[in-house]
Amino acid sequence: MGFSLLENGFWLSQLFGRLHPMLVHFPIALLLVAAVMELFTLKNSHHSFRSGIRFLVVLGAISAVLSAALGWLLAENEGITGSTLDLHRIIGLISAGLSVFLLVLLRKSELNPSTSSIKTYRFVLFLSSIGVGAAGHFGAALTHGENYLTEVFLQNSEQEAPQSLTVDLANFTSELSPEKEIQLITNVRSVLAHNCYKCHSGAKIEGDLRLDEKEFVFAGGENGPIIIPGNPDQSELIRRISLSKNHKDVMPEKGKLLNKEEIQLLTLWVEKGAPWPDGVAQQSVYRVAALAPRKPKLPPTKPGLENPIDRWVDQYFQENQLSWNTPVDDRTFLRRTSLDIIGLLPSPQDLAAFQADTNPNKREIWIQNLLGRTDDYSQHWLTFWNDALRNDYTGTGYITRGRFAITDWLYTSIRDNKPYDQFVKELINPNEKSKGFIEGIRWRGTVNASQRTEMQAAQNVGQVLLGLNLKCASCHDSFISDWKLEQAYAFANIFADSTLEVSRCEQPTGKLAQTKILWEELGEIDSLATKAEKLRQLADQLVQPANGRMYRTVVNRIWKQLMGRGMVEPVDEMDNEPWSQDLLDWLAVDFVENGYDLKRLIYQITTSKIYQSPSVAVSSAEKLMAEDFKFQGVIRRRITAEQFSDAVAEISAPLFDSVEIKFRPYQLIPEAKTNLSFARASLVANNEFLKALGRPNREIVSTSRDSQASLLQALELSNGEKLNKALVKGGEKWAETFSDPVILTENLYAKALLRKPSPQELEVAQKALGPKPSPDAVQDLLWAVFLLPEFQLIY
Repeated sequence: MGFSLLENGFWLSQLFGRLHPMLVHFPIALLLVAAVMELFTLKNSHHSFRSGIRFLVVLGAISAVLSAALGWLLAENEGITGSTLDLHRIIGLISAGLSVFLLVLLRKSELNPSTSSIKTYRFVLFLSSIGVGAAGHFGAALTHGENYLTEVFLQNSEQEAPQSLTVDLANFTSELSPEKEIQLITNVRSVLAHNCYKCHSGAKIEGDLRLDEKEFVFAGGENGPIIIPGNPDQSELIRRISLSKNHKDVMPEKGKLLNKEEIQLLTLWVEKGAPWPDGVAQQSVYRVAALAPRKPKLPPTKPGLENPIDRWVDQYFQENQLSWNTPVDDRTFLRRTSLDIIGLLPSPQDLAAFQADTNPNKREIWIQNLLGRTDDYSQHWLTFWNDALRNDYTGTGYITRGRFAITDWLYTSIRDNKPYDQFVKELINPNEKSKGFIEGIRWRGTVNASQRTEMQAAQNVGQVLLGLNLKCASCHDSFISDWKLEQAYAFANIFADSTLEVSRCEQPTGKLAQTKILWEELGEIDSLATKAEKLRQLADQLVQPANGRMYRTVVNRIWKQLMGRGMVEPVDEMDNEPWSQDLLDWLAVDFVENGYDLKRLIYQITTSKIYQSPSVAVSSAEKLMAEDFKFQGVIRRRITAEQFSDAVAEISAPLFDSVEIKFRPYQLIPEAKTNLSFARASLVANNEFLKALGRPNREIVSTSRDSQASLLQALELSNGEKLNKALVKGGEKWAETFSDPVILTENLYAKALLRKPSPQELEVAQKALGPKPSPDAVQDLLWAVFLLPEFQLIY
């Protein structure tokens, strides 16, 4: 046959090993089903399920042993190694051993059906079922990636690896200088990190090949070197990445193939001799934003462009060959600023007075007046901060005292316009009223290591205050940044009463975490200090002006809230490149130099010419995230669930009753009692109506809402009970107040849209209302107006 006995044996063991994925599902399914059926027998050990359970346990135990054996062969013959495989193998072998022991206990319980023997058998059955489930999870992590399950969670929905760097290959075709060598290998490592690390790094090593460090790259894998410097045609790496998708040797084997530019980059690198200068391993393959503050020199002023923001935007427009547009009219300005600053519609009387005002500074005065409406302002911005600080009035943890509200403290802080550095200090080094943010949620039952409250605090502080995603690094070394597991634990240790043990992919490592701030240049944390002292040190270090990242992050968040898109997107990924680094840096330093004043920042943005320019329509959210995005002004966007609810309440009737109002500011601050005839939606407990219109579940941090309309929203606005009740009451109120259909329609348009109806609109309304408007007819007209894009969008 041409094969030796040894070769034939190896071929056979490899074949048996590859049967492991097919067989492994049997013990998972059989033992789990047996465990579920056993639950029905807890009160009756002679249940009719007994014979079926016995059959499943016997078959499950046999298949568990066979699966473990075949899995061992697969790992040995396929050359897969790594920490994830080790966990999968250990848990699989333990589960197989438990299943054999389970057979013994099953037989013993049948021969001697005492209470103790049955309890022991049941305990081992449930333990075995958990074991095979855990082994299956790590097996799936081997084939689909470590975060194959968690990446679909809402909080991880933005954690996909960024695209590789865009490179001009012409820069590297000539002789390479030392600087160009560093640029070239940095881009090569970026391609490897984004495409290869899931299977060829420290967490998982397929084919004895690692591509995350220089010595491993040049050592190659089980079949020898993968790179022949100077000869891409003979380099296995280049051959594999250049194959077609269906070829058995193509790499990456799973997921997207490398694009043409990435293949050309790696080929050029090998052709140039695969340079990898010493020390370059310490350089990040990801973009890392500067930590220190920076205040670039302002561009010169021009007539009509006195606001510093406009001077930077003008420079950007010149560089990108963009032009300025004429500012919006008074009606659009009033509606936009009112919704953005206090969350309420301006009245027709406001518009009439504003149009009659001849003061050239009337827009600045209007914005100052809006900012001076203290409680209207506070109740609007309460929504923004509730989302970001995962604060709500009801929900998981409040009943069991596993979560603490910060509403009183938050409302007072917004109302007092507390300086942002003090605001952050009180969140991180909290008093009794502000402790809820870093206390997190104490989930009932067993939670994984990345959900413990100390790690929640590290993740939330990183995300909200620093624009940093630590979720990946809370479980393993991140695939989307340079942050390591040990760094995430060192930061989480600041929030801990005792030293944390590092867990990698839910498995304790036996290694105790250090205690460090994320950027050591900001200072040290005393690892021996009490938790209270560590938090005080952290608060002092984070708010110092030297932490430019924190102030860029908050400036970027406020900018997005008012302009519809951040200078950096996503706003939780502040290492991404802003469309104007100079504007972001200047605004952040200016914010610090002027007392960390959030109202002043809002005033500065809203009084700029660019904010007052016509809005820009974007067809999809993806275009806002595109690498070639060009900033041209305010992004047209949908009003929030709270803004819509408040507008409907003011024009038609309140949507929420007193039971749903969970926060009453005047009980905290007596003078905060509003003249409005309804409770603001920001003070109401979350409900299906608000969730359908976009209010998030505040059990996790939410720093951005989707402005795109959805099917759920359409259904709620068409058939929802809350809106329908408000429309019924509104129809009765308007029909009782106005008997003339023309006057009714004109008043409705003035209140809802700040304009008169067009002749065509008036004609349609008259036909719908008839000579004497009935409540039902008015209800339909109200509904039609509320669904108009002009009502639902901020133009």
